[in-house]
This record gives sequence, C-alpha cells and structure tokens, in this order.
Amino acid sequence: MYAELHCKSNFSFLQGASHAHELIERAARLGYTAVAITDRNTLAGIVRAHGAARDHDIRLIVGAELVFQDAPPCVVWVPDRIAYAGLCRMLTEGRRRSDKGECELWLKDLKTYGERLMVGIIPYWSPEHEEQSRDQFRLAHRASLVTAERLESYRDIIGESVYLLAEVHRSADDDHQIWQLSELSEQSGIPLIASGDVHYHDPSRSALQEVLTAIAHGKSVQEIGQWQFANFQRHLRSREEINDVYRLIPDAVKRTQEVVRRCQFSLSELKYEYPEELAPRSITPMQHLRQQTWLGAHARYPRGISRKVQQLLKHELELIEQLQYEAYFLTVWDMVQFARSRSILCQGRGSAANSAVCFCLGVTSVDPETTDVLFERFISRERDEAPDIDVDFEHERREEVLQYLYEKYGRHRTGMTAVVSCYRMRSAIREVAKALGFGNELIEQLAKNIDGRRHDTDFDQRCREVGLDPEGGAGKRFYDLVHTLIGFPRHLSQHVGGMVMTRGPLDELVPIENAAMPGRTVIQWNKDDLDELGILKVDCLSLGMLSAIRKCFTMLETHEGKRYTLATVPKEDSRVYDMICAADTVGVFQIESRAQMSMLPRLKPRCFYDLVVEVAIVRPGPIQGDMVHPYLRRRSGQESVSYPNDAIRQVLEKTLGVPLFQEQAMRLAVVAAGFTPGEADQLRRAMGAWRRPGVIHQFHEKLVAGMLTRGLSQEFAEQVFNQIRGFGEYGFPESHAASFALLVYISAWLKYYHPAVFAASIINSQPMGFYSIAHLVRDVRNHQVDVREIDVNRSDWDCTLEYDHGVGTQPALRLGFRVIVGMKKVVADRISDARRSGNFASQQDLQRRADVSRKAMMKLAEADAFSSLEQPRRDALWEAMAQQDAKHEMPLFANITDDESDLELPEMKPSEQVEMDYRTSGLSLKGHPVEFCRDRLNQLGVLSSKDLLNRETGDAVQVAGLVVFRQRPSTAKGVTFVTLEDETGTINLVVYQNIWERFYKIARLSNTWMVSGTVQSEHSVIHVVVRKLEDLEPYITGNVIRSRDFR
Repeated sequence: MYAELHCKSNFSFLQGASHAHELIERAARLGYTAVAITDRNTLAGIVRAHGAARDHDIRLIVGAELVFQDAPPCVVWVPDRIAYAGLCRMLTEGRRRSDKGECELWLKDLKTYGERLMVGIIPYWSPEHEEQSRDQFRLAHRASLVTAERLESYRDIIGESVYLLAEVHRSADDDHQIWQLSELSEQSGIPLIASGDVHYHDPSRSALQEVLTAIAHGKSVQEIGQWQFANFQRHLRSREEINDVYRLIPDAVKRTQEVVRRCQFSLSELKYEYPEELAPRSITPMQHLRQQTWLGAHARYPRGISRKVQQLLKHELELIEQLQYEAYFLTVWDMVQFARSRSILCQGRGSAANSAVCFCLGVTSVDPETTDVLFERFISRERDEAPDIDVDFEHERREEVLQYLYEKYGRHRTGMTAVVSCYRMRSAIREVAKALGFGNELIEQLAKNIDGRRHDTDFDQRCREVGLDPEGGAGKRFYDLVHTLIGFPRHLSQHVGGMVMTRGPLDELVPIENAAMPGRTVIQWNKDDLDELGILKVDCLSLGMLSAIRKCFTMLETHEGKRYTLATVPKEDSRVYDMICAADTVGVFQIESRAQMSMLPRLKPRCFYDLVVEVAIVRPGPIQGDMVHPYLRRRSGQESVSYPNDAIRQVLEKTLGVPLFQEQAMRLAVVAAGFTPGEADQLRRAMGAWRRPGVIHQFHEKLVAGMLTRGLSQEFAEQVFNQIRGFGEYGFPESHAASFALLVYISAWLKYYHPAVFAASIINSQPMGFYSIAHLVRDVRNHQVDVREIDVNRSDWDCTLEYDHGVGTQPALRLGFRVIVGMKKVVADRISDARRSGNFASQQDLQRRADVSRKAMMKLAEADAFSSLEQPRRDALWEAMAQQDAKHEMPLFANITDDESDLELPEMKPSEQVEMDYRTSGLSLKGHPVEFCRDRLNQLGVLSSKDLLNRETGDAVQVAGLVVFRQRPSTAKGVTFVTLEDETGTINLVVYQNIWERFYKIARLSNTWMVSGTVQSEHSVIHVVVRKLEDLEPYITGNVIRSRDFR
C-alpha cells in the first residue's frame, strides 16, 4: 500500500506541470490509498484537489511544501482542523510580510503556528545559495545532504510527528543515496518515509515541466541544465515501481500509511460563520434583521404594505432564519447604508433582486409589488449553496466601500476573493516560443497574428504561415506545448469585488496575502473554491454607468438647480422610448452594443417591462434556447400565442408564451412537471453542469415524465427542457434584468433631455462602455451639441459645460485635458488652479504660474490647446520645444520672458491638423481622416455612410473607414461584428468566419478598412455583409486610430 505524500500541482507556479484533477485521477487509477497535494508555500489549489478527490473517491491529504529562509525545506501534512488553522496562519504571516506573490518563512513560524502538523523534512539544502528558495535546488551539485544537527530543530518543534523524506528517481546512485539517507535517519533518530517529489501526473508532461523551468529562469530549455531534473521520473509511479525503487527500505513505503491514518482532516469540515456584531447586544441578529426589514417596508410603502408583499416578507424571513443567513443580509445592508451615507450611488442586482427583504432593506430596486419575484432563485432549502448578493457601486468610489469593510472587520477577518490568472493563447505562444529558443521576430509574428482568446481554432494555420509545421518536428512540439499550457495558472490576482468576511479569524480558514494594489489583501481561493466549500462572499462590484449617472445628477444640480435621484427621474416618457426604438442609444447602459441596437427597432420597447425583456433577450441563454425569434414573431402579430393550460398561461403570458427569464423556466418546472421550487433551481443549475451529463439526464427524465403525467405533450416537454438548458449557458433572471433596465431607462432619459451633460459625464467616467471618446463626441454633435476644443484658458481635467445663453438652453461641451493621451491629472489641476487668478497670456506665463514641465507643454501644444493665445499649432509646438523647465533649472532667469518670434513657420495643412488631433487625443473637431481621401474613394466607387442609407438589401457596395471596434460574441458562431467610421457616420459590418480567415492579417491588424460587400437592411438597421477586405492605410496619412475590441 502506498500514498504519495509530496506532490505539486500547477499552483506551484512554474514548477508543477499538471492540474490537480489530473494528479488525483491518476493516483486513483494507480490504486494509491491517498494523495497529498503539497504546493509550494500555498493552499491556492487545494480546493480543486478536494473536489477531484471526492469525485474519484480517494483520500486527499491537505498539505504544503514550506521553504524557509533559515532551515531545510519540508513538506507538512494536516492531521486535524486545529493544525489546518495553524498552517493557514503561518502561510498568511509569510505572505503578508512579503511582496505580492512571495512568501518569507522562518523556522520560528513553524514553532509558532505548526506544532500540530506532521512534517517530512526534505534533506537536501543549500543555505549559502541566495536563490535556494526559488526553484528545485535540491540537486546534487546545488545542494548537499543536511547533517543530523540541522534536523534537531525540527524534532524539538514537532516531536515524534517528523519524518525524513526519501525521494529517489532511478538515477545511477539510487542505492548510495538510500544508504546515505538511512545513515542520516539512524543518526538523527528520524524515520525515513517514501515520497516522489512529484511534479506531473504522467511522464508525457516532462517536456512541459522543462518549459516551465525555462520560463521561471528566463532561459531556453537548452540553457536550463543546472536547474533541469536528471530524468523524467517526477511523475506518479505505479505501486510496482515504487516497491522496486524502495526495495532496500520497504518500511519507508509502509510508513506512508501512518500519515494516512493520522491525517483525517478534510476541507468539508470547514464551517463558515458570518460576522454578527451588526446586531445590538440586546437582540439577536435575526431579530435585528426583522426590525430593519419591516422598518424598510413601511418606508418603501408609506400608503400601506400589500398582502402580497407581507406574505413574501414572512416567507423569506422564515427561510433566512432556518438557513441561518441573517448575518449575511445584515452585512450587505450595513455596506449599502455606508455607501448611501457617503452619497455613493449603488444598486443590488442578480438573483438577490428576487428578494422582497433585499428591496425593503434598500439593497435592490426591484419592487416585488410590480414584478414576479421567485425567492427560491436566490435561496432554497434544497440548494446546498450560499446565497450571492451583487451590489454595484460607482466605479470611481468603490474603493471607499472596500476600505470601510477592511476597517470595520479587520484584515484578519476580511479579504478579497482571488482570481486565477491563466495562460491564454497569446501568452502561451510567447512563453513556449521563448523557451524553445525561437527568434524574437518569429515570436512577434506568431503572437501578433493570433487571436488572444483561450483557444484559436486556426492556430495550426498561423503556425504554417510563419514556417512551422504543427504536425512534425519542432513545430509539433511547439503546437502541443502551447495547447497544454493554455489554462495553466500564472498567478493569483484579485476578484473585481468579491469580499469574504468572517466571525472568527479568516486567516484560519484560508491563507491571506498582499494584493498588487496598496491597501488590499486577497485570500488564496477564487469564487468557485468558495462555492465548493459553501463560503459566503459579498460582491462589491463597480459599474461605470453609476459613476456617469451620479456625475450627470451633480452637473444638473450645480448648473441648473435640478435635483434628481435614481427614484425621481420622470418615468415612462414616450419621447425617450421613441429614441430607444430608433436605436439612438450610443452610450446608453446595456443597449448600446451592435446586437442590442439591431434588436431595438424589432422589439420596439414602449414601457419599462419591454426594457426588462430587451436586456434579457440578447443573451446566450435565450438565443441558444431558440426563444428570440418566436417572441419577436408573436410580438409583431406574425404568430399566434397558445397555452396548454391556465397554469402555464399564468407563468408565460407576459412574455407571449416564451420563457425568457430563468424564473419562468423554473416556474414551468413547478406548474407543468410538479417540481418543488428548490428542485426547479437544481434543474437550472444542472443544465450548466456540462461535465456531469448523468445529472442532466436524471432531471430530463423527471421533467418529461412529470409533464406527460399532467397531460402535456412530449413535444412541449422537450421544448421546455431545451429552453431551460439554454439558461444553463447564460440567461438573466428577471430580477437582474429589471435592475439593469432601471439604469437603461435613466441613462436614456438623461441622453434625450440633457445630451451635453450625458456625454460629458460618460467621457469623464472613462474607461467604460463600447465606444471611444471620438465616437461619443461624434454622437453628441449629431444631437446638435456644440463641442469645443481643449484650451489652456478654458479646459479643466474633466469635460465641462459652457452656458453661453443662460440656464435653460443647451450648453456647449468643453473637452477636458483628460482627452489628451499621456496628460497627467496633477498637471491639469495645477493649470486650473493657476487660472483662477486670470487667463494665461503666453506659454511662458502658463509655465511660470502653473509650474508646467517642458514635456507637458509639448503635449499641450501638440493637442492645439493654445488656440486662445492666438498661437498656431506649429508655432506653439516650436515654442514649447524651446522651453526650459526654467523654474528648476535656471532660477535666476525664472521671471525673464522671451518674446522673440522672428521665425515664420508654414501653417499645417488641414489633413495634418486632423492627423495630429488623432495622434494626441484620438479625435478631431476639425475633420475626419477619411474626408481627405474621399476624392480617391469616389473614383473607386466607395460609398460614404450617408450614401449607404439610399441602398437596398442585396445591393453590392464598397465602403471604407476607420475601425471603431470589433466584437465576436460567443453565440455568433464565429461571426465578427465590426463598426467603421467615416466623415459622415458609422457603418455596420458583418464578417463571417471564412472571410475573416481569408483576410486574416487585415482583419486582425489593420484599423483602416476598405470593404466590398452586400447590403442587408432590416427594420431601419443597415449592415454590410463583407465579401472582401482591403487595407485603407495607403490612402490615409498615419495610423490614426486604435479600435476597441470586445468578445
């Protein structure tokens, strides 16, 4: 019998060459009694191993390899919950005293935190080598066998639970090595135990392990000799091989079972407890939650709480109490109360919006009185999973909320959820190519021509284009290694907002380490790990649109005295819906994408609930469940609506017989097949469990059988099943869609009635949304807003409003310094502060009063920001180049000005002006790059965007412009949607995959296209289906724009 006790997964970054589930699966197949995952100074991968061990019915021993600064490294194994807490605290201590990604441990840490651990000492060590902790330096020429005296400190700390690891790998001196280890064991009194120092599950991964080693040291595989293992034996070996290798010390193999018997700890023992201090000491948290809920209910419904809402609240509070989630709700409520006390806009969304309690607590904005909430979509008795409340905050102020949580609960009880950053296609190509010794030019060619997605289906073609054969020799090796490396973890990063808070020390549950951002700490587990163990987190997410809306409200109050909140914006304005139906929605939340803009004229939203549908319908779930077209046909009267019975009518009537929302799919399972609400949610979740088809099949049988029993047809039952399966991909709950629809309407209302304010706020909240600043500026100018140039005597950092004709008229929008590429806010603020004492008379005046460096002066000149000084751009740039950082370099001459202007410079041509605008700020108010080659394009028969409006479906056309953005949705089956921009407007392109591949280099790399294609016009939306691509760059001066690409 054998258990592998020293085994690294790929969470030992750049060391382990196998996923945890691969190691567990092979260990089970080999008949091991147990396997220990012992990653280096981390528990980041242990939950994945835990899930895999459960699935393969093999014992997992929780452990880690610890590398100390002042002692030989060791492997530790966890016998019980107390020992586990100590290991977590020790790793936290080592991580918190180090930079991100590092861990500084000393032997005293083992004494402080690890006395209950079982320890296997790695007996090879090189204390003099400064890099001994970075990699495998336990090789004979880099490390030597420790002395018995070195081991005494371990014995003093751990006592009898210490072993000496015997790790041999069929080298020429195995017998001698075993003899040495046996001598050391006898001298020290520490028994030998067999282990494999495993780095990969199968010998075939040895090549990848060498590549990882090369990456770690910035070398090629040919140059890693001193760090390279002697052979390919660091895999999980058969028990026969183990017995043969350790035939001289068979007791060392048997002792592995001593560790197995003693290490009974499992991660399933971890019990999560939520903070409770939010309730006054005189009452329980549940009593406090009830009080706050009913107080909130009376505030929400001042005219009286309806019977429906009362019943919902009683039901939800009863279930919350049974499942002991009251502290969780109070924590979220407290967080939202803090944000509102600081005037930070926030809104809860997701499945939590199905909760009447969340609405009454002020966490969400979805009124259960007017929508059909389904609490079991959020929490159910049957679902063994924690609830998940998402709260969006203004993206520029969310950090205030995060720091409030750190301060309130303490860093030992609070941490951000981790995100595992993995190798994607492009990063894998670069790293493998370097490791294999490819030249820099070849590496750049490969990486530049590849899609950055996780997998590129035409990677083999990309290899052939640069002379690599993916089916033989070095090309095949490269091809295989890249595909294997994709998906491997690179490092831990921080989740966008997932926070974990605990009643007791969080660092006894999971190790905590420093994040890259100052002031933040992050746990070593990601959201999937937390879900696996049932640990609650609160998602404090950032939403740029909330920042933009708050800035709109602030501007309107400051300039026009109008005060608005999310709740007081006038509702159901028909003119706003007219704008939405016309797809005039650039910048509007959620409905500005190409797909949404194409849907709007077809769906024609006329009320708030239509917006809820609009938000939900353009999603993978409804699309893959074949729900979109039936809904549109029925909405337009092209198809009749029928229902098998009244119960199903009640569920589907408001969406014309088509289940567009997750709640409807779940209700269908209840009313049509007899599921309980909790079982219905299990069904929805099972549809997403594509790796467990047996679970899906089980629910399929139950669903169909239940419907047949109730007199429904097989066809209807299968249709419902397929629709619910679509939601397993990605579909919105109605509550989530309603939360978003509120922001859709408010942002659309602001755009319609206050276009200048809306545009300024969107630009001032960048980066966010689909569109570049240039596109936003073009759109607001199309709405008759005067947009004005950046100017040192007029502009601030942010875009501002200028009311030339008084309040009540349309203001002009003054571009801010933030638009200038590379401009720093601190410089802009100094300029604004200095200008309070009067406008600047000259460059020297500006430089002297605002302390602006020569570099910043040149940026201002390049951006033509000196026009109010009546200084042409070229003259301004010439003068700026001649400026000295005088205040610092020549203090005696700081107040001396130079008025010499003898040199006459030629004026810049209009095309040069526009090109310089685009280079410095990505946009121009003076013109458009395409207009300067329009004569040539006319000769070629190329239409403008304006001319395209007069063409009909099927017409062959040529168009040209700058690529504004590319988007390839996951549901588009390889189709890429591209938007071009010329001097008259935008052009929507549809590029099918075969065309994309035929013109791959232009499609991927060029930002100026000339297109041949066919017009496709439907519901006033015009597309050009592309047949041919050409690079427009030869006709346009300079590379003037960079597209925004989305997936």
